[in-house]
Amino acid sequence: PKIVRTMPYPGFPTDAQAPLMSLAAMGRGTTLFIENIFENRYLHVSGLLRMGANIKVEGRAAVVQGTKLHGADVAARDLRGAAALITAALGAEGQTRMSGLKYLDRGYESLENTLQSLGADVKRI
Repeated sequence: PKIVRTMPYPGFPTDAQAPLMSLAAMGRGTTLFIENIFENRYLHVSGLLRMGANIKVEGRAAVVQGTKLHGADVAARDLRGAAALITAALGAEGQTRMSGLKYLDRGYESLENTLQSLGADVKRI
């Protein structure tokens, strides 16, 4: 399996772990994530599971087996998790509705406009 370990600079940044996990959840094969910086950094996993992801979390480790994702109602619980759920929704089949946009707005101003300009079918309601 591929292994992703978060570490202080110049290692892999913990802020990129959640969006990368979304990509791994839609990819091929197995990826092992080891979060060495923060506890509770896997808050986005519950949303990914609702979308059909195959993820097992034990402490600071998460094993992700790639599969097809489907749309679902999900809730962002932090900024990085919001980015991860948006990433997953863009690659999933069907429609995804996300609550908790206040977290997304902390780090990504008018992200829906940027995504629309790139051709994504997204809207804020």
